[in-house]
Amino acid sequence: MSDPLLFNPRTYDPAHFDPETRRLLRATVDWFEARGKRRLIEDYRTRAWLSDFLEFAAKEGLFATFLTPEADAGPEQGDKRWDTARIAALNEIFGFYGLDYWYAWQVTILGLGPVWQSDNAAARARAAELLDQGEVFAFGLSEKSHGADIYNTDMLLEPDGNGGFLASGSKYYIGNGNAAGLVSVFGRRTDVEGPEGYVFFAADSRHEAYRLVKNVVDSSKYVSEFRLDNYPVGPDDVLHTGKAAFDAALNTVNVGKFNLCTASIGICEHAMYEAVTHAHNRVLYGRPVTAFPHVRRELTDAYVRLVGMKLFSDRAVDYFRSAGPDDRRYLLFNPMTKMKVTTEGEKVIDLMWDVIAAKGFEKDNYFAQAAVEIRGLPKLEGTVHVNLALILKFMGSHLLKPAEYAPVPTRLDAADDDFLFRQGPARGLGAIRFHDWRTACDAYAEVPNVARFREQADALCEFVTTAAPDEEQSRDLDLLLAVGQLFALVVHGQLILEQARLTGLEQDVLDELFGVLVRDFSEHAVALHGKDSATEAQQRWALDAVRRPVVDEARTSRVWSRVEALSGTYEMAQ
Repeated sequence: MSDPLLFNPRTYDPAHFDPETRRLLRATVDWFEARGKRRLIEDYRTRAWLSDFLEFAAKEGLFATFLTPEADAGPEQGDKRWDTARIAALNEIFGFYGLDYWYAWQVTILGLGPVWQSDNAAARARAAELLDQGEVFAFGLSEKSHGADIYNTDMLLEPDGNGGFLASGSKYYIGNGNAAGLVSVFGRRTDVEGPEGYVFFAADSRHEAYRLVKNVVDSSKYVSEFRLDNYPVGPDDVLHTGKAAFDAALNTVNVGKFNLCTASIGICEHAMYEAVTHAHNRVLYGRPVTAFPHVRRELTDAYVRLVGMKLFSDRAVDYFRSAGPDDRRYLLFNPMTKMKVTTEGEKVIDLMWDVIAAKGFEKDNYFAQAAVEIRGLPKLEGTVHVNLALILKFMGSHLLKPAEYAPVPTRLDAADDDFLFRQGPARGLGAIRFHDWRTACDAYAEVPNVARFREQADALCEFVTTAAPDEEQSRDLDLLLAVGQLFALVVHGQLILEQARLTGLEQDVLDELFGVLVRDFSEHAVALHGKDSATEAQQRWALDAVRRPVVDEARTSRVWSRVEALSGTYEMAQ
Protein backbone atom coordinates (compact mmCIF):
# COMPACT_ATOMS: atom_id res chain seq x y z
CA MET A 1 0.00 0.00 0.00
CA SER A 2 1.27 3.48 -0.86
CA ASP A 3 2.22 5.79 2.01
CA PRO A 4 -0.15 8.79 1.83
CA LEU A 5 2.57 11.12 3.13
CA LEU A 6 4.95 10.50 0.21
CA PHE A 7 4.67 11.17 -3.51
CA ASN A 8 4.25 7.92 -5.44
CA PRO A 9 3.85 8.14 -9.24
CA ARG A 10 1.84 4.92 -9.28
CA THR A 11 -0.94 6.37 -7.15
CA TYR A 12 -0.52 10.11 -7.64
CA ASP A 13 -3.77 11.96 -8.22
CA PRO A 14 -3.65 15.67 -7.32
CA ALA A 15 -7.43 15.86 -7.01
CA HIS A 16 -7.16 18.85 -4.67
CA PHE A 17 -6.29 21.03 -7.68
CA ASP A 18 -8.49 22.27 -10.52
CA PRO A 19 -8.92 19.92 -13.53
CA GLU A 20 -6.30 21.56 -15.80
CA THR A 21 -3.67 21.66 -13.07
CA ARG A 22 -4.48 18.05 -12.23
CA ARG A 23 -4.12 17.08 -15.90
CA LEU A 24 -0.80 18.85 -16.36
CA LEU A 25 0.76 17.44 -13.19
CA ARG A 26 -0.33 13.94 -14.09
CA ALA A 27 0.81 14.39 -17.71
CA THR A 28 4.27 15.41 -16.46
CA VAL A 29 4.51 12.31 -14.28
CA ASP A 30 3.36 10.12 -17.18
CA TRP A 31 5.96 11.65 -19.51
CA PHE A 32 8.78 10.78 -17.15
CA GLU A 33 7.42 7.32 -16.42
CA ALA A 34 7.10 6.55 -20.13
CA ARG A 35 10.64 7.76 -20.65
CA GLY A 36 11.89 5.20 -18.15
CA LYS A 37 14.72 4.95 -15.67
CA ARG A 38 17.42 3.84 -18.08
CA ARG A 39 16.94 6.87 -20.36
CA LEU A 40 16.62 9.21 -17.39
CA ILE A 41 19.94 8.06 -15.92
CA GLU A 42 21.69 7.92 -19.29
CA ASP A 43 20.78 11.53 -20.07
CA TYR A 44 22.06 12.55 -16.65
CA ARG A 45 25.35 10.71 -17.15
CA THR A 46 25.92 12.03 -20.69
CA ARG A 47 24.95 15.61 -19.75
CA ALA A 48 22.40 15.80 -22.56
CA TRP A 49 20.60 19.13 -23.00
CA LEU A 50 16.92 18.88 -22.12
CA SER A 51 15.49 19.57 -25.56
CA ASP A 52 12.94 16.72 -25.57
CA PHE A 53 11.70 17.67 -22.10
CA LEU A 54 11.32 21.29 -23.17
CA GLU A 55 9.46 20.14 -26.28
CA PHE A 56 7.03 18.23 -24.04
CA ALA A 57 6.60 21.26 -21.76
CA ALA A 58 5.99 23.53 -24.78
CA LYS A 59 3.47 21.13 -26.34
CA GLU A 60 1.49 20.93 -23.09
CA GLY A 61 1.81 24.65 -22.36
CA LEU A 62 3.21 23.68 -18.96
CA PHE A 63 5.45 26.67 -18.22
CA ALA A 64 3.01 29.12 -19.81
CA THR A 65 0.10 27.86 -17.72
CA PHE A 66 1.96 27.75 -14.41
CA LEU A 67 4.15 30.86 -14.78
CA THR A 68 1.96 33.49 -16.46
CA PRO A 69 0.11 35.76 -14.00
CA GLU A 70 -3.56 36.26 -14.75
CA ALA A 71 -2.98 39.93 -15.57
CA ASP A 72 -0.66 38.95 -18.44
CA ALA A 73 -2.60 35.98 -19.76
CA GLY A 74 -4.83 37.77 -22.24
CA PRO A 75 -8.58 37.39 -22.88
CA GLU A 76 -8.35 33.65 -23.56
CA GLN A 77 -6.14 32.99 -20.59
CA GLY A 78 -7.56 29.57 -19.73
CA ASP A 79 -6.02 28.38 -16.46
CA LYS A 80 -2.95 30.62 -16.45
CA ARG A 81 -1.97 32.06 -13.08
CA TRP A 82 0.96 32.27 -10.68
CA ASP A 83 -0.17 29.78 -8.04
CA THR A 84 2.49 28.90 -5.46
CA ALA A 85 0.71 25.71 -4.39
CA ARG A 86 0.81 24.10 -7.81
CA ILE A 87 4.29 25.47 -8.52
CA ALA A 88 5.44 23.67 -5.37
CA ALA A 89 3.78 20.46 -6.56
CA LEU A 90 5.63 20.64 -9.86
CA ASN A 91 8.93 21.34 -8.08
CA GLU A 92 8.50 18.09 -6.17
CA ILE A 93 7.83 16.12 -9.35
CA PHE A 94 10.85 17.57 -11.14
CA GLY A 95 13.07 16.87 -8.12
CA PHE A 96 11.76 13.31 -8.00
CA TYR A 97 12.90 12.62 -11.56
CA GLY A 98 16.02 14.74 -11.77
CA LEU A 99 17.30 18.12 -10.66
CA ASP A 100 18.36 19.02 -14.20
CA TYR A 101 14.70 19.31 -15.21
CA TRP A 102 13.87 21.32 -12.12
CA TYR A 103 16.81 23.65 -12.75
CA ALA A 104 15.63 24.70 -16.22
CA TRP A 105 12.23 25.48 -14.69
CA GLN A 106 13.67 27.20 -11.60
CA VAL A 107 15.89 29.64 -13.50
CA THR A 108 12.96 30.39 -15.80
CA ILE A 109 11.07 31.47 -12.67
CA LEU A 110 13.99 33.68 -11.65
CA GLY A 111 14.22 35.19 -15.12
CA LEU A 112 10.53 36.05 -15.07
CA GLY A 113 10.72 37.71 -11.66
CA PRO A 114 12.00 41.13 -12.80
CA VAL A 115 9.62 41.06 -15.77
CA TRP A 116 6.45 40.40 -13.80
CA GLN A 117 7.48 43.09 -11.30
CA SER A 118 7.99 45.63 -14.11
CA ASP A 119 5.61 48.33 -15.34
CA ASN A 120 6.98 47.82 -18.87
CA ALA A 121 3.89 46.55 -20.71
CA ALA A 122 5.82 45.71 -23.87
CA ALA A 123 8.32 43.54 -21.99
CA ARG A 124 5.54 41.79 -20.10
CA ALA A 125 3.66 41.04 -23.32
CA ARG A 126 6.84 39.74 -24.91
CA ALA A 127 7.46 37.44 -21.93
CA ALA A 128 3.92 36.06 -22.07
CA GLU A 129 4.28 35.39 -25.79
CA LEU A 130 7.64 33.66 -25.30
CA LEU A 131 6.12 31.43 -22.63
CA ASP A 132 3.33 30.50 -25.03
CA GLN A 133 6.02 29.55 -27.55
CA GLY A 134 7.65 27.24 -25.00
CA GLU A 135 10.75 29.36 -24.41
CA VAL A 136 12.82 29.31 -21.23
CA PHE A 137 14.16 32.33 -19.35
CA ALA A 138 17.32 33.29 -17.45
CA PHE A 139 18.29 35.57 -14.56
CA GLY A 140 21.47 37.54 -15.29
CA LEU A 141 22.52 38.69 -11.83
CA SER A 142 25.70 36.89 -10.71
CA GLU A 143 29.18 37.79 -11.94
CA LYS A 144 32.48 35.95 -11.73
CA SER A 145 34.15 38.64 -9.64
CA HIS A 146 31.25 39.65 -7.43
CA GLY A 147 29.04 36.56 -7.16
CA ALA A 148 25.50 37.66 -6.29
CA ASP A 149 26.71 40.87 -4.62
CA ILE A 150 24.23 43.22 -6.24
CA TYR A 151 25.88 46.27 -4.75
CA ASN A 152 28.62 45.75 -7.31
CA THR A 153 28.26 44.99 -10.99
CA ASP A 154 30.56 45.31 -13.98
CA MET A 155 27.73 45.09 -16.51
CA LEU A 156 27.86 48.67 -17.79
CA LEU A 157 25.24 50.54 -19.81
CA GLU A 158 26.58 53.42 -21.87
CA PRO A 159 23.97 55.94 -23.15
CA ASP A 160 23.72 55.69 -26.93
CA GLY A 161 22.55 59.29 -27.45
CA ASN A 162 19.10 58.19 -28.67
CA GLY A 163 17.44 57.44 -25.35
CA GLY A 164 18.81 53.92 -25.11
CA PHE A 165 22.02 52.21 -24.03
CA LEU A 166 24.77 49.92 -25.20
CA ALA A 167 25.42 47.22 -22.60
CA SER A 168 28.80 45.54 -22.17
CA GLY A 169 30.04 43.12 -19.54
CA SER A 170 29.83 39.49 -18.47
CA LYS A 171 27.63 37.36 -16.26
CA TYR A 172 28.48 34.05 -14.57
CA TYR A 173 26.47 31.13 -13.14
CA ILE A 174 23.49 31.98 -15.35
CA GLY A 175 21.17 29.01 -15.88
CA ASN A 176 19.54 28.61 -19.32
CA GLY A 177 21.97 31.20 -20.68
CA ASN A 178 22.41 29.02 -23.76
CA ALA A 179 18.76 29.04 -24.81
CA ALA A 180 16.78 31.74 -23.03
CA GLY A 181 14.36 33.72 -25.14
CA LEU A 182 14.65 36.46 -22.54
CA VAL A 183 17.43 37.07 -20.02
CA SER A 184 16.73 39.56 -17.23
CA VAL A 185 20.12 41.28 -16.82
CA PHE A 186 21.23 43.47 -13.91
CA GLY A 187 23.69 46.30 -14.62
CA ARG A 188 24.44 49.96 -13.96
CA ARG A 189 24.59 53.11 -16.02
CA THR A 190 27.94 54.76 -16.62
CA ASP A 191 26.47 58.25 -16.41
CA VAL A 192 24.69 57.94 -13.04
CA GLU A 193 26.41 57.36 -9.70
CA GLY A 194 25.07 55.39 -6.75
CA PRO A 195 21.87 53.33 -6.46
CA GLU A 196 20.01 55.44 -9.02
CA GLY A 197 22.30 54.02 -11.69
CA TYR A 198 21.05 50.45 -11.37
CA VAL A 199 19.17 48.98 -14.37
CA PHE A 200 17.40 45.68 -15.01
CA PHE A 201 16.93 45.04 -18.72
CA ALA A 202 15.80 42.24 -21.03
CA ALA A 203 18.23 40.59 -23.44
CA ASP A 204 17.87 37.79 -26.00
CA SER A 205 20.46 34.99 -25.98
CA ARG A 206 20.17 34.72 -29.79
CA HIS A 207 21.18 38.34 -30.44
CA GLU A 208 24.48 38.81 -32.28
CA ALA A 209 25.80 41.01 -29.48
CA TYR A 210 25.19 38.24 -26.94
CA ARG A 211 28.15 35.86 -26.75
CA LEU A 212 27.83 32.52 -24.97
CA VAL A 213 31.20 31.71 -23.44
CA LYS A 214 30.71 28.27 -21.87
CA ASN A 215 28.83 26.03 -19.49
CA VAL A 216 30.73 26.43 -16.22
CA VAL A 217 29.54 23.08 -14.78
CA ASP A 218 29.83 19.49 -16.01
CA SER A 219 26.12 18.82 -16.19
CA SER A 220 22.96 18.87 -18.29
CA LYS A 221 22.19 22.05 -16.39
CA TYR A 222 23.50 24.81 -18.61
CA VAL A 223 24.98 27.17 -16.03
CA SER A 224 26.46 29.67 -18.41
CA GLU A 225 28.98 32.40 -18.63
CA PHE A 226 27.97 34.97 -21.23
CA ARG A 227 29.16 38.35 -22.45
CA LEU A 228 27.36 41.32 -23.93
CA ASP A 229 29.36 43.47 -26.34
CA ASN A 230 27.61 46.75 -27.10
CA TYR A 231 24.23 45.05 -26.76
CA PRO A 232 21.51 47.57 -27.75
CA VAL A 233 19.04 48.25 -24.94
CA GLY A 234 15.97 50.24 -26.00
CA PRO A 235 13.09 51.61 -23.89
CA ASP A 236 11.06 48.42 -24.41
CA ASP A 237 13.94 46.43 -22.93
CA VAL A 238 14.29 48.39 -19.67
CA LEU A 239 12.52 46.61 -16.81
CA HIS A 240 13.59 48.66 -13.79
CA THR A 241 15.86 51.58 -12.99
CA GLY A 242 17.39 52.91 -9.79
CA LYS A 243 16.40 51.52 -6.40
CA ALA A 244 13.53 49.61 -8.02
CA ALA A 245 16.08 47.50 -9.91
CA PHE A 246 17.81 46.63 -6.64
CA ASP A 247 14.49 45.70 -5.01
CA ALA A 248 13.50 43.61 -8.04
CA ALA A 249 16.67 41.54 -7.64
CA LEU A 250 15.99 40.78 -3.97
CA ASN A 251 12.27 40.22 -4.43
CA THR A 252 12.90 37.85 -7.33
CA VAL A 253 15.12 35.76 -5.08
CA ASN A 254 12.34 35.82 -2.47
CA VAL A 255 10.04 34.20 -5.03
CA GLY A 256 12.57 31.79 -6.51
CA LYS A 257 14.33 30.73 -3.31
CA PHE A 258 11.20 28.96 -2.13
CA ASN A 259 11.38 26.40 -4.93
CA LEU A 260 14.46 24.69 -3.54
CA CYS A 261 12.65 23.04 -0.64
CA THR A 262 10.16 21.04 -2.68
CA ALA A 263 12.84 19.99 -5.17
CA SER A 264 14.79 18.60 -2.23
CA ILE A 265 11.70 16.73 -1.05
CA GLY A 266 11.24 15.09 -4.45
CA ILE A 267 14.86 13.94 -4.55
CA CYS A 268 14.57 12.38 -1.09
CA GLU A 269 11.32 10.59 -1.88
CA HIS A 270 12.68 8.81 -4.96
CA ALA A 271 15.89 7.91 -3.14
CA MET A 272 13.92 6.56 -0.17
CA TYR A 273 11.97 4.09 -2.29
CA GLU A 274 15.23 2.73 -3.68
CA ALA A 275 17.03 2.64 -0.33
CA VAL A 276 14.29 0.94 1.69
CA THR A 277 13.58 -1.60 -1.05
CA HIS A 278 17.27 -2.49 -1.35
CA ALA A 279 17.89 -2.71 2.40
CA HIS A 280 14.77 -4.73 3.11
CA ASN A 281 15.59 -7.31 0.44
CA ARG A 282 19.31 -7.67 1.14
CA VAL A 283 20.39 -10.49 3.47
CA LEU A 284 23.60 -10.27 5.53
CA TYR A 285 24.71 -12.87 8.03
CA GLY A 286 21.46 -14.70 7.49
CA ARG A 287 19.26 -11.73 8.33
CA PRO A 288 17.64 -8.94 6.28
CA VAL A 289 19.60 -5.72 6.61
CA THR A 290 16.52 -4.06 8.08
CA ALA A 291 16.60 -6.49 11.03
CA PHE A 292 19.59 -4.62 12.50
CA PRO A 293 18.55 -2.03 15.11
CA HIS A 294 20.88 0.72 13.85
CA VAL A 295 19.51 0.33 10.31
CA ARG A 296 15.95 0.65 11.56
CA ARG A 297 16.90 3.75 13.51
CA GLU A 298 18.59 5.42 10.54
CA LEU A 299 15.77 4.68 8.10
CA THR A 300 13.12 5.73 10.62
CA ASP A 301 14.94 8.99 11.28
CA ALA A 302 15.24 9.59 7.54
CA TYR A 303 11.52 8.95 7.07
CA VAL A 304 10.31 11.29 9.82
CA ARG A 305 12.75 14.01 8.77
CA LEU A 306 11.35 13.78 5.24
CA VAL A 307 7.80 13.99 6.58
CA GLY A 308 8.86 17.09 8.53
CA MET A 309 10.29 18.65 5.38
CA LYS A 310 6.96 18.16 3.61
CA LEU A 311 4.85 19.45 6.48
CA PHE A 312 6.92 22.60 6.89
CA SER A 313 7.02 23.36 3.17
CA ASP A 314 3.31 22.77 2.63
CA ARG A 315 2.46 25.12 5.49
CA ALA A 316 4.89 27.76 4.25
CA VAL A 317 2.97 27.80 0.95
CA ASP A 318 -0.08 29.06 2.84
CA TYR A 319 1.84 32.05 4.23
CA PHE A 320 3.23 32.91 0.79
CA ARG A 321 -0.22 32.83 -0.74
CA SER A 322 -1.80 34.84 2.08
CA ALA A 323 0.93 37.51 2.16
CA GLY A 324 0.28 41.21 1.71
CA PRO A 325 1.64 44.60 2.73
CA ASP A 326 0.48 44.00 6.31
CA ASP A 327 1.55 40.36 6.52
CA ARG A 328 5.14 39.69 5.48
CA ARG A 329 5.76 36.63 7.64
CA TYR A 330 6.73 34.75 4.49
CA LEU A 331 10.04 36.61 4.54
CA LEU A 332 11.12 34.42 7.47
CA PHE A 333 9.57 31.19 6.23
CA ASN A 334 11.22 31.69 2.82
CA PRO A 335 14.89 31.44 3.92
CA MET A 336 13.76 28.69 6.28
CA THR A 337 12.59 26.56 3.36
CA LYS A 338 15.82 27.36 1.55
CA MET A 339 18.18 26.66 4.47
CA LYS A 340 16.43 24.30 6.88
CA VAL A 341 14.47 22.09 4.51
CA THR A 342 17.35 21.63 2.07
CA THR A 343 19.87 20.78 4.81
CA GLU A 344 17.34 18.33 6.22
CA GLY A 345 17.36 16.79 2.74
CA GLU A 346 21.11 16.26 3.00
CA LYS A 347 20.62 14.49 6.33
CA VAL A 348 17.91 12.26 4.87
CA ILE A 349 20.17 11.17 2.02
CA ASP A 350 23.14 10.63 4.33
CA LEU A 351 21.11 8.46 6.71
CA MET A 352 19.93 6.26 3.84
CA TRP A 353 23.39 6.14 2.28
CA ASP A 354 24.85 4.85 5.54
CA VAL A 355 22.44 1.94 5.23
CA ILE A 356 22.80 1.06 1.54
CA ALA A 357 26.53 1.88 1.41
CA ALA A 358 28.13 0.83 -1.90
CA LYS A 359 24.72 0.50 -3.56
CA GLY A 360 24.49 4.27 -3.44
CA PHE A 361 27.32 4.58 -5.97
CA GLU A 362 25.91 2.28 -8.62
CA LYS A 363 25.30 3.96 -11.97
CA ASP A 364 21.99 2.19 -12.65
CA ASN A 365 20.26 3.71 -9.60
CA TYR A 366 18.64 7.08 -9.07
CA PHE A 367 20.31 7.25 -5.66
CA ALA A 368 23.75 7.97 -7.11
CA GLN A 369 22.58 11.22 -8.68
CA ALA A 370 20.40 12.05 -5.67
CA ALA A 371 23.46 11.89 -3.42
CA VAL A 372 25.22 14.44 -5.63
CA GLU A 373 22.33 16.76 -6.46
CA ILE A 374 21.01 17.08 -2.89
CA ARG A 375 24.26 18.91 -2.02
CA GLY A 376 23.60 21.73 -4.45
CA LEU A 377 20.29 22.94 -3.10
CA PRO A 378 21.51 24.49 0.18
CA LYS A 379 24.16 26.30 -1.85
CA LEU A 380 21.87 27.92 -4.43
CA GLU A 381 20.21 31.35 -3.96
CA GLY A 382 22.64 32.09 -1.10
CA THR A 383 24.58 29.69 1.13
CA VAL A 384 23.34 28.22 4.40
CA HIS A 385 25.31 30.90 6.24
CA VAL A 386 23.70 33.75 4.30
CA ASN A 387 20.23 32.39 4.94
CA LEU A 388 20.91 31.74 8.62
CA ALA A 389 22.09 35.32 9.02
CA LEU A 390 18.86 36.48 7.39
CA ILE A 391 16.77 34.23 9.65
CA LEU A 392 18.45 35.72 12.73
CA LYS A 393 17.04 39.15 11.89
CA PHE A 394 13.60 37.86 12.91
CA MET A 395 14.53 36.05 16.14
CA GLY A 396 13.63 38.65 18.76
CA SER A 397 10.36 39.59 17.13
CA HIS A 398 9.30 36.00 16.50
CA LEU A 399 10.13 34.59 19.91
CA LEU A 400 9.23 37.48 22.20
CA LYS A 401 6.80 39.89 20.53
CA PRO A 402 3.80 37.97 19.17
CA ALA A 403 1.08 39.84 17.30
CA GLU A 404 -2.52 39.02 16.48
CA TYR A 405 -3.33 37.72 13.00
CA ALA A 406 -6.39 36.09 11.53
CA PRO A 407 -5.77 32.34 11.11
CA VAL A 408 -4.18 31.42 7.77
CA PRO A 409 -6.09 28.54 6.15
CA THR A 410 -4.76 25.85 3.84
CA ARG A 411 -4.39 27.57 0.47
CA LEU A 412 -5.05 25.18 -2.40
CA ASP A 413 -7.54 27.48 -4.13
CA ALA A 414 -7.07 28.40 -7.79
CA ALA A 415 -5.96 31.98 -7.13
CA ASP A 416 -3.24 34.22 -8.57
CA ASP A 417 -0.50 35.10 -6.05
CA ASP A 418 0.00 38.56 -7.50
CA PHE A 419 1.41 40.13 -4.31
CA LEU A 420 4.68 38.30 -4.94
CA PHE A 421 5.28 40.72 -7.82
CA ARG A 422 4.46 43.84 -5.86
CA GLN A 423 6.33 43.16 -2.65
CA GLY A 424 7.65 46.71 -2.54
CA PRO A 425 10.95 47.88 -1.06
CA ALA A 426 13.17 45.13 0.33
CA ARG A 427 13.60 46.59 3.79
CA GLY A 428 12.01 46.76 7.24
CA LEU A 429 12.58 43.11 8.17
CA GLY A 430 13.07 43.94 11.85
CA ALA A 431 9.58 45.44 12.04
CA ILE A 432 7.79 42.29 10.83
CA ARG A 433 5.64 40.69 13.55
CA PHE A 434 4.60 37.06 13.91
CA HIS A 435 1.79 35.12 15.54
CA ASP A 436 2.55 33.33 18.80
CA TRP A 437 4.60 30.18 18.11
CA ARG A 438 3.48 28.70 21.45
CA THR A 439 -0.05 28.15 20.17
CA ALA A 440 1.11 25.41 17.81
CA CYS A 441 2.97 23.67 20.67
CA ASP A 442 0.02 24.00 23.04
CA ALA A 443 -2.21 22.11 20.60
CA TYR A 444 0.04 19.05 21.02
CA ALA A 445 1.03 19.44 24.67
CA GLU A 446 0.06 15.82 25.30
CA VAL A 447 2.65 14.50 22.80
CA PRO A 448 5.73 13.66 24.90
CA ASN A 449 8.45 14.86 22.54
CA VAL A 450 6.54 17.97 21.53
CA ALA A 451 6.38 18.86 25.22
CA ARG A 452 10.10 18.26 25.57
CA PHE A 453 10.84 20.37 22.51
CA ARG A 454 8.67 23.12 24.01
CA GLU A 455 10.95 23.13 27.05
CA GLN A 456 13.92 23.80 24.78
CA ALA A 457 12.10 26.51 22.84
CA ASP A 458 11.15 28.25 26.10
CA ALA A 459 14.79 28.01 27.13
CA LEU A 460 15.79 29.79 23.93
CA CYS A 461 13.49 32.66 24.85
CA GLU A 462 15.29 32.83 28.20
CA PHE A 463 18.62 32.89 26.36
CA VAL A 464 17.52 35.84 24.23
CA THR A 465 16.43 37.83 27.30
CA THR A 466 19.25 36.94 29.72
CA ALA A 467 22.31 35.73 27.78
CA ALA A 468 22.02 37.14 24.26
CA PRO A 469 25.25 37.97 22.41
CA ASP A 470 26.62 41.39 23.39
CA GLU A 471 27.80 44.02 20.92
CA GLU A 472 31.22 42.45 20.49
CA GLN A 473 29.80 38.93 20.07
CA SER A 474 27.36 40.26 17.50
CA ARG A 475 30.35 40.59 15.17
CA ASP A 476 31.27 36.92 15.71
CA LEU A 477 29.32 35.27 12.90
CA ASP A 478 30.49 31.81 13.96
CA LEU A 479 28.73 32.14 17.31
CA LEU A 480 25.68 33.83 15.82
CA LEU A 481 25.17 31.03 13.32
CA ALA A 482 25.02 28.51 16.16
CA VAL A 483 22.28 30.61 17.76
CA GLY A 484 20.57 30.80 14.37
CA GLN A 485 20.41 27.00 14.13
CA LEU A 486 18.58 26.88 17.47
CA PHE A 487 16.08 29.53 16.39
CA ALA A 488 15.54 27.83 13.04
CA LEU A 489 14.54 24.65 14.86
CA VAL A 490 11.80 26.51 16.74
CA VAL A 491 10.37 27.95 13.50
CA HIS A 492 10.68 24.55 11.82
CA GLY A 493 8.80 22.86 14.63
CA GLN A 494 6.09 25.52 14.70
CA LEU A 495 5.02 25.14 11.07
CA ILE A 496 5.29 21.35 11.26
CA LEU A 497 2.84 21.40 14.15
CA GLU A 498 0.47 23.76 12.36
CA GLN A 499 0.40 21.54 9.29
CA ALA A 500 0.06 18.40 11.40
CA ARG A 501 -3.08 19.88 12.95
CA LEU A 502 -4.51 20.86 9.57
CA THR A 503 -3.88 17.43 8.05
CA GLY A 504 -4.55 15.16 11.03
CA LEU A 505 -1.06 13.67 11.04
CA GLU A 506 -0.76 10.41 12.92
CA GLN A 507 0.50 11.15 16.44
CA ASP A 508 3.11 8.36 16.39
CA VAL A 509 4.86 9.95 13.42
CA LEU A 510 4.73 13.40 15.00
CA ASP A 511 6.13 12.17 18.32
CA GLU A 512 8.94 10.29 16.57
CA LEU A 513 9.76 13.34 14.47
CA PHE A 514 9.95 15.62 17.49
CA GLY A 515 12.22 13.14 19.22
CA VAL A 516 14.63 13.81 16.35
CA LEU A 517 14.19 17.58 16.71
CA VAL A 518 14.90 17.38 20.46
CA ARG A 519 18.18 15.62 19.64
CA ASP A 520 18.99 18.27 17.04
CA PHE A 521 18.37 21.10 19.50
CA SER A 522 20.67 19.44 22.03
CA GLU A 523 23.35 18.99 19.38
CA HIS A 524 23.27 22.68 18.41
CA ALA A 525 23.26 23.71 22.07
CA VAL A 526 26.44 21.69 22.65
CA ALA A 527 27.95 23.33 19.56
CA LEU A 528 27.16 26.76 21.03
CA HIS A 529 28.79 25.69 24.31
CA GLY A 530 32.01 25.00 22.43
CA LYS A 531 32.26 28.31 20.57
CA ASP A 532 35.40 30.29 21.35
CA SER A 533 33.60 33.47 22.36
CA ALA A 534 30.74 31.87 24.35
CA THR A 535 30.50 33.44 27.81
CA GLU A 536 30.22 31.39 30.99
CA ALA A 537 26.53 32.25 31.18
CA GLN A 538 25.99 31.13 27.60
CA GLN A 539 27.92 27.91 28.24
CA ARG A 540 25.79 27.12 31.29
CA TRP A 541 22.62 27.88 29.36
CA ALA A 542 23.71 25.63 26.50
CA LEU A 543 24.24 22.58 28.71
CA ASP A 544 21.03 23.25 30.64
CA ALA A 545 19.12 23.22 27.32
CA VAL A 546 20.21 19.68 26.48
CA ARG A 547 17.34 17.20 26.69
CA ARG A 548 16.94 13.49 26.08
CA PRO A 549 14.02 12.55 23.81
CA VAL A 550 11.19 10.54 25.34
CA VAL A 551 11.80 6.95 24.28
CA ASP A 552 8.85 4.71 23.43
CA GLU A 553 9.85 1.44 21.80
CA ALA A 554 6.29 0.55 20.82
CA ARG A 555 5.81 3.92 19.09
CA THR A 556 9.10 3.60 17.23
CA SER A 557 8.16 0.08 16.15
CA ARG A 558 4.86 1.32 14.75
CA VAL A 559 6.60 4.07 12.78
CA TRP A 560 9.17 1.58 11.53
CA SER A 561 6.32 -0.51 10.16
CA ARG A 562 5.39 2.44 7.94
CA VAL A 563 8.97 2.67 6.67
CA GLU A 564 9.25 -1.06 6.10
CA ALA A 565 6.03 -0.99 4.08
CA LEU A 566 7.72 1.30 1.52
CA SER A 567 9.73 -1.68 0.24
CA GLY A 568 8.63 -2.50 -3.29
CA THR A 569 5.90 0.13 -3.45
CA TYR A 570 7.60 2.05 -6.25
CA GLU A 571 10.25 1.26 -8.82
CA MET A 572 10.60 3.32 -11.98
CA ALA A 573 10.09 1.28 -15.13
CA GLN A 574 13.20 0.60 -17.16
